[in-house]
Amino acid sequence: MGERINLNTAGMHCIGAYLAKPRGEPQGGIVVVQEIFGVNAHMRGVVDGFAAAGYTAIAPAFFDFVEQDLELRYDDAGMGKGRDLVNEIGLDRAVEAVASAAESIRSSGRTGVVGYCWGGTVALLAAQRLGFPAVSYYGARNVSFLGQSLQAPVMFHFGAADPSIPPEAIEKHRKAYPDAPLYVYEGAGHAFNRDVDPAHYDEAAATLARQRTLDFFATHLARSA
Repeated sequence: MGERINLNTAGMHCIGAYLAKPRGEPQGGIVVVQEIFGVNAHMRGVVDGFAAAGYTAIAPAFFDFVEQDLELRYDDAGMGKGRDLVNEIGLDRAVEAVASAAESIRSSGRTGVVGYCWGGTVALLAAQRLGFPAVSYYGARNVSFLGQSLQAPVMFHFGAADPSIPPEAIEKHRKAYPDAPLYVYEGAGHAFNRDVDPAHYDEAAATLARQRTLDFFATHLARSA
């Protein structure tokens, strides 16, 4: 459904992005922020899914800042390299790339951001710094930024069995943003939306979280909102 495009970012950098468009008039735009494994088949599928739901969706390829067209495996080596790369890229540069991606699809209407894992924290920062309605899936790095004010609504999804985000961390989100919808999925672990990875995927949690996410964007990206 989608296509790879080039995306100009701050500092005259050019990175790739995966873009998918809906069949009819878009209901808005959504920037999809990757996990630490790149804009791989799973993330492209997520983008395609939002396009099928009526949005122009785009996933910036953040790894292109360091290495072009990189997709990592879901193993220890891939995880290690992914962590090194996102640390090298940094959250500030990632947020700047989100802003560039949003600008590239601004003709589609209001824009939101959704991110997964590391991308979940980038999504939170987009709500804080850029004013985009955002959905954060299991952002393990969120806690460091909960003292910052929101400029736009945000929604959180967590797995109750996620060892990287214990209950006390989830409670800190509730205290920081008491008006933000926050959902915890019993029996689900980290990366429960990753449908290409049987070790992590939880179909029931992923399906419910997706519907809640679509409802959130339908409310906050509506042209009359």
